[in-house]
Amino acid sequence: MTQSNRWFWLTIAIVSMVLLYFLAPILLPFVSGALLAYLGDPIVDRLEKFKISRTLSVVVVFFVALLVILPIFFFLVPLIESQVRLLIEKMPGYIDWVMVNLEPTLKDTFGISIPALEIEQLKASFGDQFANAGGFFKSLVRTISHSGMVVAGWAANLFLIPVITFYLLRDWDNLVDYIHDLLPRSVEPTVSRLAAESDNVLGAFLRGQMLVMLALGTIYAVGLKLIGLELALLIGMLAGILSFIPYMGLIVGIAVAGVAIMFQTHDPTNLLWVALVFVVAQVIEGTILTPLLVGDRIGLHPVAVIFSVLAGGQLFGFFGILLALPVFAVIAVILRHFHKTYKDSHLYDDFDPDKVEKIDDMIESDNATAEV
Repeated sequence: MTQSNRWFWLTIAIVSMVLLYFLAPILLPFVSGALLAYLGDPIVDRLEKFKISRTLSVVVVFFVALLVILPIFFFLVPLIESQVRLLIEKMPGYIDWVMVNLEPTLKDTFGISIPALEIEQLKASFGDQFANAGGFFKSLVRTISHSGMVVAGWAANLFLIPVITFYLLRDWDNLVDYIHDLLPRSVEPTVSRLAAESDNVLGAFLRGQMLVMLALGTIYAVGLKLIGLELALLIGMLAGILSFIPYMGLIVGIAVAGVAIMFQTHDPTNLLWVALVFVVAQVIEGTILTPLLVGDRIGLHPVAVIFSVLAGGQLFGFFGILLALPVFAVIAVILRHFHKTYKDSHLYDDFDPDKVEKIDDMIESDNATAEV
């Protein structure tokens, strides 16, 4: 690659990053549409093999997705709302239990005393939240109704995301061919190979890991419900969502579920049942879910996953969180390519036995001169 070509691609990269930074507030529907189109493209391609047109295949995928997603949405949202309301309702009782059982221990062991006035204020605030909530949708409407721009933004996104997804999904193969045709012929083989590797990683995460998260959340919720935990759905789904970071969902789920079961029953033996639920779920994940749905293609280190999510949120807000893991997966593939290229280059293996022998002879000669 010539010097002018390097400057050209560097300029393109800088301009692209600047545009992404400044256009981030309006990119959410386009990024969401692109991700949904990427997820749906393999299904549409399979339908095309049955001699169905591309447009009709996209319509079928949209129709089936709506039939699956809408009932789940309208079923889960009221359940989660009831769990949140239950948590708010139970919280004053949990605070009283902490004050009766833990506050004396904290005071005797660490000298920590919790003022009674602050506890009463905390309990009153939870009571006010429960009394004034009135339902998830009502509070949501009240919150966003104060800002017409927020309402317009949400309405625009709800309208634009399916429209953008439809057109991108319909023309996905043409867009891929067009980008492939634009690539300089000198780098086309390398870029195509990296794109294929990135597709494997993204497919494993977006299509596989998301299903694993949903399945784990369901297993956690059902298991915790079977042992009698009132907040089973809320805690189970939280642990399932966090499971994209290895062991994070397990650790947070056991901790939160353990505290919740102690608040509810005050019986330490129930902690064993909580641990059993999460151990069984981990066995199912390790032996069935992950090998079947994901495989070993992701290869993202847990610390790198945490960093990418935090960095994406810091730089681009929710848009950055949405893009963090897919972008980092692609970056990981590129870094692995650079690592291999570096290990094969003269920068890494610049060993010349003749030079080493000459240096050894010079050192021996200098030592002999010094002795004389």
